[in-house]
Amino acid sequence: MLIEIDDKSGFCFGVVKAISTAEKSLAELGKVYSLGDIVHNRIEVQRLEQLGLQTTSHAQFPSLEGQTVLIRAHGEPPSTYCLAKEHGIRLIDATCPVVSHLHGLVKKAHEQMARCNGQVVILGKRGHAEVVGLTGEVNEDAIVIETIDDLEHIDFTRPIYLLSQTTQSLALFEQIKAIILDRAHDKKQVVVNDTICRQVSNRNPHLKEFASRFDSVIFVCGKKSSNGKVLFHICQEANPRCYNIEDESELRKEWFDGCRSVGICGATSTPKWLMQRVADAIRKMVG
Repeated sequence: MLIEIDDKSGFCFGVVKAISTAEKSLAELGKVYSLGDIVHNRIEVQRLEQLGLQTTSHAQFPSLEGQTVLIRAHGEPPSTYCLAKEHGIRLIDATCPVVSHLHGLVKKAHEQMARCNGQVVILGKRGHAEVVGLTGEVNEDAIVIETIDDLEHIDFTRPIYLLSQTTQSLALFEQIKAIILDRAHDKKQVVVNDTICRQVSNRNPHLKEFASRFDSVIFVCGKKSSNGKVLFHICQEANPRCYNIEDESELRKEWFDGCRSVGICGATSTPKWLMQRVADAIRKMVG
């Protein structure tokens, strides 16, 4: 049986930076706190916990005086930096550079819209760490759009500045953009800034092609991964025999009945070593 791991799956640049920063800090300090799961993958989090990384929350800041806290790739709002300073916490900032740049763009967009009674609109998932950080830059004075139905919250008689969470669907962004331009009273008052990370969005067409080449596909990702849910759906559309697992313990032998080829892929939060472990387990399972 041919078993192939997708060479374009796995950690994106931002996650690689955050994890390498964590590993370097742990080697120096022995113990570091991560503000939230450093990556939405339980298995990778457990590996880093064994090295001394501990997950914490904003609520625990008062008890962390003198400790070191890592800000993960998703980024944080300005209030987090103020809270850390207030409690004598040393921060290690591992925010993805693409996300950091977007923070600056959101602030500029808000300043621009404030001058003309306009609105900042962000395509993103409410409550997602990245979106919390972005809206925090402008004191929550932004409209977060998750679906087309949410467009009812926009006043189309006023200027609009549209941006996006970096990991959003490019197709959905284009759809939202088209509807906003169509419904706006004055198209000249609509500013559109496509802030979707291409390292993430470009995986969509590649995964469609990859998944279609195999008899069966195993998609590996953490259950908390928003990106993983989107990419798994893309794989499943391309190949009905696509199965989503968190690690090799969830594999089922019947998935490979009659298969000559198996493809293994994953989300931007899935480590390469975990996909390799899944491949090894399949080889052992099918004999």
